Amino acid sequence: MSNLPSEPEFKQAYDELVSSLENSTLFEQKPDLRKCLKVVSVPERIIQFRVVWESDDGQINVNNGFRVQFNSTLGPYKGGLRFHPTVNLSILKFLGFEQIFKNALTGLAMGGAKGGCDFDSKGKSDNEIRKFCNSFMRELSRHIGPDTDVPAGDIGVGGREIGYLFGAYKRYRNEWSGILTGKGLSWGGSFIRPEATGYGLVYYVGHMIKHNNDGDYKGKRVAISGSGNVAQYAALKVIELGGIVISLSDSKGCLVATGDQGLTKEDIDEIAEVKLKRLALTDAFKKRPNLSQEGFKYIDGERPWKHCGKVDIALPSATQNEINGDEAKALVDAGCKYVAEGSNMGCEQEAIEVFEQNRRSSEKGTWYAPGKAANAGGVAVSGLEMAQNSSRIKWTSEDVDNKLAEIMKACFETCLKTGQEYSKDKENRLPSLVSGANIAGFIKVAEAMHNLGDWY
Repeated sequence: MSNLPSEPEFKQAYDELVSSLENSTLFEQKPDLRKCLKVVSVPERIIQFRVVWESDDGQINVNNGFRVQFNSTLGPYKGGLRFHPTVNLSILKFLGFEQIFKNALTGLAMGGAKGGCDFDSKGKSDNEIRKFCNSFMRELSRHIGPDTDVPAGDIGVGGREIGYLFGAYKRYRNEWSGILTGKGLSWGGSFIRPEATGYGLVYYVGHMIKHNNDGDYKGKRVAISGSGNVAQYAALKVIELGGIVISLSDSKGCLVATGDQGLTKEDIDEIAEVKLKRLALTDAFKKRPNLSQEGFKYIDGERPWKHCGKVDIALPSATQNEINGDEAKALVDAGCKYVAEGSNMGCEQEAIEVFEQNRRSSEKGTWYAPGKAANAGGVAVSGLEMAQNSSRIKWTSEDVDNKLAEIMKACFETCLKTGQEYSKDKENRLPSLVSGANIAGFIKVAEAMHNLGDWY
């Protein structure tokens, strides 16, 4: 691939995949698959459009909308929409590229895509967000459909935005179809969808713990970053399984437990209320007069990784590149045995190298799981929502949760088996899950692309 200095996030995602493929025996065993790299790394289609909307003061505003339809080999394009001022083509290409292989690992019929807009919802009224969503969907509706492209939510796109977007699509196209996932339960949504990414992340790590003959979550100290949907539900599931949640964070700082208690379900509920109002963690905790007596400290402008004391499990669940090399070393020194990404590309490449080196060289090494495997539960339940919409049926919460747990178990076992099969270091008791995920996803997509004549 040519050098892409203006697309650093996409280049990082591409380089991570290629590194896994090159440092394995894949191209020795299947040399023809190398040809696919130059094809799979170019999106099938990129749609860019303007979004014009009127604010409450009567001013005209213009934003940049995107949809990167990266690969439809395994099924309709599938991937979220992100509304955030940092959105650009490089970030959406990286997310869409990751989505191809993540969706492949779920075993469901979904291709890979991502989209969004450099729109900032903070400080906007419901009326302004509704107007923006109407304008955004006016163009996007031309390019999506239940058998073409099925977007979902992501950062800045929650239940409210999905509702406005779905309503706009229905008006523009005069049809009700499952063209978005993450919908409300009374109008086509699935049980467990809000919880799915966080729950699936915890289920995946549970299999890592079990494979390592390390018991279960009971008593384990779990550091989590972020405080949005993924982080909240991961924390709740950890607490339910007997683990101790010792941190959460947002863009302004982190909240860290200083004692043995950790965060409670009630603390998570309070954070959820604050985040629903689009406020910062500071509004929930920094101003509490007895914070230190309650066993917590709030640290301005910091991520939690260097401040947690002893850590057994780290779950980065905020955004990309949120653990750097120094923070990875701090986690290793703190005794962290498991790192799994709830966010997409949550670790910088230097951090991944620290974890992988420690895994290879230490009997009690740190075992790292990439987001394309560990956080695949969200898109997996989106796929289950698509299936329910197509059949005009609704499964129970227990049904969906059981299917999610089965998908995450199969995803882990695929990564484990593939990591072992194509490893150059077969004696290591803990195979590389990042290599396993990248290789398994790539093989599935590449062989299907060959069958369809996309490369030859």
